[in-house]
Amino acid sequence: MKTESVMVGWAHSQFGKSDSPDIESLIAEVGYAALEHAGIAVEDVDFASIGAWNGGFSKQGFESGLISVAMPELRYVPAIRAENACATGTAALYTAIDFVESGRGKIALVFGAEKMTATPIAEVGEILLSACYRKQEADVRGGFAGVFAKIADAYFQKNGDRSEELAMIAAKNHANAMHNPYAHMKKDFGFDFCNQVSDKNPIVAGPLRRTDCSLISDGAAAIVICDRETAEGLERAIGFKARANCNDMFPLAQRDMTAFEGAKRTWDMAKDIAGISLDDLSLVETHDCFTIAEMIEYEAMGLTERGQGWRAIREGWTQKDGRLPINPSGGLKAKGHPIGATGVSMHVMAAMQLMGEAGDMQIANANLAGVFNMGGAAVSNYVSILERVK
Repeated sequence: MKTESVMVGWAHSQFGKSDSPDIESLIAEVGYAALEHAGIAVEDVDFASIGAWNGGFSKQGFESGLISVAMPELRYVPAIRAENACATGTAALYTAIDFVESGRGKIALVFGAEKMTATPIAEVGEILLSACYRKQEADVRGGFAGVFAKIADAYFQKNGDRSEELAMIAAKNHANAMHNPYAHMKKDFGFDFCNQVSDKNPIVAGPLRRTDCSLISDGAAAIVICDRETAEGLERAIGFKARANCNDMFPLAQRDMTAFEGAKRTWDMAKDIAGISLDDLSLVETHDCFTIAEMIEYEAMGLTERGQGWRAIREGWTQKDGRLPINPSGGLKAKGHPIGATGVSMHVMAAMQLMGEAGDMQIANANLAGVFNMGGAAVSNYVSILERVK
């Protein structure tokens, strides 16, 4: 659908190992900052939503209740928590948009937050497996990385060994993150390091090396949503030229795991709603939980034909100066992947580009941005097409 509400302010924490002791601290950090960025008083907020996956990272749960702990001024404001695996943040964002567009209120505050690094690594792997169909996939070696290793193996069987191209994606995103002040990993490893198995870059599962896997991160982001009438008196506004959402079969065994058909359907819907082609986009922030995911997403968005996604990175199309810059923020791969915060973060990164506020990450003359956020292995798929309204 085309959305009439707009993003008028945002905030983003540093991703990585946070000194914030809990989720409510992260909420406070970005909530007040987003409202200040928007020029809106906290007392004017009509609704709040938060994306927090949790899944066992904290015994607390009920994160919507933590909003008023973090921001007491929101004590009587209705609040809800959204959860949709790694697409949790965008689910929370779309919930807030739906609230405003239903006419129930004018201003909504959206949070995405997760604290992952306090959990032992072995437990993190077990928690993340909840994003796969446990009855059939929970015994895969390597945890959730093992799930995407299966996808990579299947892709390689059809299209040849594309480990070099995966290393190119990793190197690209790490290089881009060097210019992102919020990124978890600001280190340009280069192609050779990413392409070689070593003590510092071991195999995690199947063909996937450590540099092919996103980071375990803490972090939060927030966005202020309001109707266009309210936005007229504010400094900035980013509109949704389109937003689309589509689910696919949960069990990988019941679909072609290398196709990301739900993702393709969602991209096609969004482009149709917006009345654009992929060539109209200035940049895309896409969900690179693993490098193989970004490669297949090139195909889903229509940048290449099926089985040809590797060509896009090998031929330089997705570099910052290429045909369609992908993940100028560094993506989940290097920016970090605090699960509940990810979808909100991706929209913040795209909005910064469209406002010309992206600093050293800036893509010149950015006027239309795509965001693709997915839950699980392309099970829940969200695409936003963003444009500057003001």
